[in-house]
Amino acid sequence: MKNENYDVMNVDGGVHVKMWTKGVPVDDTAKKQLSNAARMPFIYKHVAVMPDVHTGIGATIGSVIPTLGAIIPAAVGVDIGCGMMAAKTTLHANDLPDNLGPLRSAIEQAVPHGMSPKGRGRDKGAWENPPQATQDAWAQLQPGFEKLCETTPRLQKSNNYKHLGTLGGGNHFIEICLDEENMVWFMLHSGSRGVGNVIGTHFIELAKQDMRRHFINLPDQDLAYLPEGTEHYDQYVAAVSWAQQFARLNREVMMQHLIAAVRKVITKPFETHVEAINCHHNYVQREHHFGKNVMVTRKGAVSAREGELGIIPGSMGAKSYIVRGKGNPDSFNSCSHGAGRVMSRTEAKRRFTEEDQRKATEGVECRKDADVIDEIPMAYKDIDAVMEAQRDLVEVVHTLKQIVCVKG
Repeated sequence: MKNENYDVMNVDGGVHVKMWTKGVPVDDTAKKQLSNAARMPFIYKHVAVMPDVHTGIGATIGSVIPTLGAIIPAAVGVDIGCGMMAAKTTLHANDLPDNLGPLRSAIEQAVPHGMSPKGRGRDKGAWENPPQATQDAWAQLQPGFEKLCETTPRLQKSNNYKHLGTLGGGNHFIEICLDEENMVWFMLHSGSRGVGNVIGTHFIELAKQDMRRHFINLPDQDLAYLPEGTEHYDQYVAAVSWAQQFARLNREVMMQHLIAAVRKVITKPFETHVEAINCHHNYVQREHHFGKNVMVTRKGAVSAREGELGIIPGSMGAKSYIVRGKGNPDSFNSCSHGAGRVMSRTEAKRRFTEEDQRKATEGVECRKDADVIDEIPMAYKDIDAVMEAQRDLVEVVHTLKQIVCVKG
């Protein structure tokens, strides 16, 4: 089966895998994971693979997995609802101060980020006294949370309310960017924080226990699934939907604090949300494809229905894109969620130095210390090649270049 836009990987005993990976590297471990997923008996039609694909836990990051009658919790992962938010402003590059350092400092003070090692006192990535915006957002989430706690009591002890409106660590970031006309955009990347992690971890373990109890052999234990019609399936669907709502509100609260922080440094009045997008890229939801209602898990992939706006960020020091979906049915209306890693965090730290980081992020006001080397641009695929490989999935609306980057 040949197609000029994607490659097809045939899998013995499974559905085939459609891969939008022309011109970008795909490692053998990721291919093995994709084959394992394609052999699961409840996959609907085929697995779709985005050009940023790379090895994950159980399922590859950059894959779209449609299922009938079951969900794989590890395919959604533990950062449920992780995604992006971007807002265009009426500010122009000329309105920004020459020294961007105070702008980065103001953002870092306004939004808790990073995390403190366990046992070292208060988590620096959480609010000590949650502000009004967090309180207002939590009021929308609290009834659902209390209901979830009735069936999953361990959620009570998770970081929930105090993490709402905070960034986290790893590849999460807040950026100020310029588009092709030098207009200023605010952009950020985060998910469901501590509470989402507990939900994901809890149901991944429940799925594994169910597999052992029913003597179900799997090609990879992280493909443990919850069959539809079971108590755990219903609990998971409720919990994952709530966590995705938390993630969306988390980004909205952060954006409010980001805007307020910038207004303290730039006194010129400006409007925000001239164009605004808030999209998940680690999530599951019911959708209609090829004549059936199915559960679609996007693990590191973005919904790209016809006309729908999405965000594809590059690495620190690279370009990012605001895109419009083309509604390609073969990809289950999806596109990539970023550039995708070409090496692990450990490998990046082994291979590169602080000097490499400084050179790679020249012109960007950001941290350049040893603790962020794992996010160095060279640890990621070439974003231009990634965009070329999915030209039949999305069209580029705006090209953004970051000038300030706050990492968790």
